[in-house]
Amino acid sequence: MMRAWASGLAICVAVCGLARAAGPDEEIYVDPQKAGPDYAVQGEYVGETVEGQKWGAQIIALGDDKFRVIGYKGGLPGEGWLRGDEQVSADGERINGTVTFEGPEFTAKVSDGQLIVEDFNGDEVARLKKVHRKSPTLGKKPPANAIVLFDGTSADEFENGKIVMGNLLAANCWSKRKFGDHTLHVEFRTPFKPKARGQARGNSGVYVQSRYEVQVLDSFGLSGASNECGGIYKIAEPRVNMCYPPLTWQTYDIEFTAARYNDEGKKIANARITVKHNGVVIHQDLELPHATPGRHAEGPEPDALYLQGHGNPVVYRNIWVVER
Repeated sequence: MMRAWASGLAICVAVCGLARAAGPDEEIYVDPQKAGPDYAVQGEYVGETVEGQKWGAQIIALGDDKFRVIGYKGGLPGEGWLRGDEQVSADGERINGTVTFEGPEFTAKVSDGQLIVEDFNGDEVARLKKVHRKSPTLGKKPPANAIVLFDGTSADEFENGKIVMGNLLAANCWSKRKFGDHTLHVEFRTPFKPKARGQARGNSGVYVQSRYEVQVLDSFGLSGASNECGGIYKIAEPRVNMCYPPLTWQTYDIEFTAARYNDEGKKIANARITVKHNGVVIHQDLELPHATPGRHAEGPEPDALYLQGHGNPVVYRNIWVVER
């Protein structure tokens, strides 16, 4: 069954419309308790076919009772499925209160927190249960030698720092301290914008040294491009798209080695970066040949952490640095 699903519905997500700009009537949710019935369906599902083959699925809410399901043979991204493995997709909608997907050789519906797949004879061929993944580094406490930039009590470590929703840091601020080689831990949450597409869907960025952007975006269910969540903008796409659903807290754990310059100010070694997204390595000792657009040019001096403002209510918490 799953092979038939693949052959009939191997549709590239980008081609299917997830890269269009948002409209003026955009819905924006920042509280999962108030995000509505479509948000309750959106999320990740895991289970097996009747033959015992493990599959993962991600259901993306697209607004107006429309949805897309992405199936991953072997399990969810980072938990069995790797870039290049079999992947399938289909569109669906809420009909008479039930979210239903139809492909050329199967139907699927969401019921009681499960994604149930049947063939056209009505025989169940797979059942996937909804899961809520949590980053293993979520809430990680700073070591004794860390510089705590934000713990929810004060935004004083940031220029233009603003606390919102009681104890969260709004995007569009930069640290007063400047860093060279360092380890960074940061937690972020994107809003739920079901009618938005692509770069309009919860856009921000973690600019290491204000020079190298690790993209922040609601890229849940997308392919994992360099301008999507986890990508090093215009330099490298992540090994696997580890983006969780919007309104879910996510983590970046970053090891950064600054570019090296000689006494004449000439660069003699590129910066390097390792990034874990939700505990999974998505960039391993990656060489950064140049700065990314949007902030500062490369240079020999330390520079600030910049949390990009891009007109979206992206929020941050638990930010700390260990200098090396």
